[in-house]
Amino acid sequence: MLDKTVDSLEAAVAGVRDGAVILIGGFGASGVPTELVCALLDQGARELTIVNNNAGNGRRGLSELVRAGRVRKMVCSFARSSDRKNPNAAEFADAYRAGKVELECVPQGTMAERMRAAGAGLGPFFTPTAYGTPLARGKETRVIDGVGYVLESPLKGDYAFVKARTGDRWGNLVYRYAGRNFAPVMCMAAATTVAQVDEIVELGGIPPEHVMTPGIFVKRVVKVGAGHAI
Repeated sequence: MLDKTVDSLEAAVAGVRDGAVILIGGFGASGVPTELVCALLDQGARELTIVNNNAGNGRRGLSELVRAGRVRKMVCSFARSSDRKNPNAAEFADAYRAGKVELECVPQGTMAERMRAAGAGLGPFFTPTAYGTPLARGKETRVIDGVGYVLESPLKGDYAFVKARTGDRWGNLVYRYAGRNFAPVMCMAAATTVAQVDEIVELGGIPPEHVMTPGIFVKRVVKVGAGHAI
């Protein structure tokens, strides 16, 4: 019987190696798999490359990884916490200025398309986004029909950590509102996808037309409990 559920967060993040590339879902504070990220902190992997829209939100989760010196490189669109009133909002900024972590800033749409390309098995693609800006430095550029383009590469992950509202034992997932964000393309772009869910339902409990990430893209599912993301 195919069953991708695991009994603990420890089992969910087992095997993550040093130097791994991890795609972490979330848009601001919505849909962030905080419990998985905290479990990764306990698991001990180091020299990680993290792909996330932000660079941490407040005290828990990704900010803790940065503070512990476990992140070698951050790939993100907005290298600040969405919670500017939190004293830990500058955690990544402080580490970056101190030379403790690298930063690759990627426009949000380009980041999503790079992951989609990886999941679809495509090669590099041209986009007009960032042409003529510092973000295009060191990359191939072309002018086609009078429009400038930047060549971007697919963005693959060794792991993807995502948060969903509902899952089943085959790994089919349903997200809640903005909690969906980058999760579907991250699941496609990673070799191993780990999903934390609020509830696990029986097979058939998710109508096929409601499935947002098919189970073929998911390797592990762990029930964490209902959250408060919008």
